[in-house]
This record gives sequence, structure tokens and C-alpha cells, in this order.
Amino acid sequence: MNEWKIFFNGYSPNYDNEVFTKNTDWEVEFLIEELDLSKGASILDIGCGTGRHSIGLALKGYRVTGVDISSEMLKIAKEKMKTSGVIVSFICVNALDYVSDVQHDAAICLCEGAFCLLGSGDDPLERDLAVLRNINRSLKPGAKLIINVLNGCRSLRAITDQDVVEGRYDLLSMVEVSDMEFMTVKGIQSVKVRERGYTPPEFKRILNAAGFQVDHIFGGTAGSWNRETPKLDEMELMAIARKSENILLTK
Repeated sequence: MNEWKIFFNGYSPNYDNEVFTKNTDWEVEFLIEELDLSKGASILDIGCGTGRHSIGLALKGYRVTGVDISSEMLKIAKEKMKTSGVIVSFICVNALDYVSDVQHDAAICLCEGAFCLLGSGDDPLERDLAVLRNINRSLKPGAKLIINVLNGCRSLRAITDQDVVEGRYDLLSMVEVSDMEFMTVKGIQSVKVRERGYTPPEFKRILNAAGFQVDHIFGGTAGSWNRETPKLDEMELMAIARKSENILLTK
């Protein structure tokens, strides 16, 4: 089983209590402004978690499909959907294995819900590239993608040579290894996970390789998205990209 699936299933009851989820309404307005879509347009939310953006966009009149690896996160999303009175199509699947049957007008992939988070057997580059290619195939030509990644500049400024020697950070792949804790009825549990960071040039290159044209790379830390040049110690980067026209991707 994917280690992140284990973590998010256990972490799900606490997710919406995190400080970075408190600006969801503002974030939804940011997404609407950046995507610039007519009401009724279809939006694919990859790594939708508890559905905070999916449901927010549905409440604004968009047709939304939310995809997530965690059945427990989606269970909460479906409960929130019923309370909100809107309909979102939630699908429990690994983004690595998902291509939509229909092409959407836009996609979002936020807060590393399906990106940067590696299973123990995942290649640090090929895994994320495969997810992006799946998203590309799920979009109409010219459709926008808004996506976050972990800021590799921040991790490089924080690590030490000892972290590399002791296996907490792989300098060749920019992958950090750590134990993530979560509370269960049995007490605190933990799972060893791998997270990959990206520098802005790498971020642009992998998007280009997956068939996207990058319009902007901004600072993108959850709860404080902005349209400014990224800061070195920001947690996340955000790209505003669009599916390139007249490009054929092979599997």
C-alpha cells in the first residue's frame, strides 16, 4: 500500500483543522479569477482531499470531479458535499493511474495532494511526470492547470551535510525522507514518507515535458497564495499553465 494513502487515511479527521485550510473561500475566489471560466465549465481537482476546493467551486456553479487516493479523505468530502447541497463527482484512485474519460475545461492540483508525494517504489522524476501527463490527457487543448509543488529552494537552504549522510535527504533527487505522525484510536501512529521538492526551473521543465505551456510561476504557499516572484523560504511554488495546442503525448 502507498505510504501516503496510509498517512492520509489516518490524518483525515484532522486535516480541516490545519491552519492552512482556513483561507479556503479566498482561495476559491483566486482560482475562479485565474481560471476565468464560464459557469458550468468542468474542473478536475487532482488530489482533492476533503473536497474543500471542489465543493467551493461547485457552490460557485462549476461542474467538478475530485480525485484522491484516500478513501477516508473522500468520505469526509462526501459528507461535506451532502451538507452543502451541491454535487461533486468524487473518485478514489491514485492519480498515477487516472485519466478522465472526458476532457475538462481546467484542472487544479493543490497542496501536494497528488504531486511531490512519492511512494517507496516511485521514481522521483518519472512518477510526477506521469501524473502530469495523465492530467494533460484529461484536459481540452488550451485548458488551464493551476498546480502547487514543494519549494526545493527552501529545502536546500535548510538541509545539512549530515542530513544527506544519514539518509534524511537525497541531494541527487531532492527527496526528503521523514516520519509522518497521525493520531488514531490506537494512539499516535507514524509512517516513513518521501517528498520531492522542485526549483522554479525544474518546475517549468517538468510541466513543459508533460505538454504544458507555463504562463507564470508564483509563490504559492497554502493560505497565502500570491502573484509575486517566489521567495526562497516559501513552502510552496505555484504554476499557472495551460495544455499546449497541437501536441501528441505517448504513453
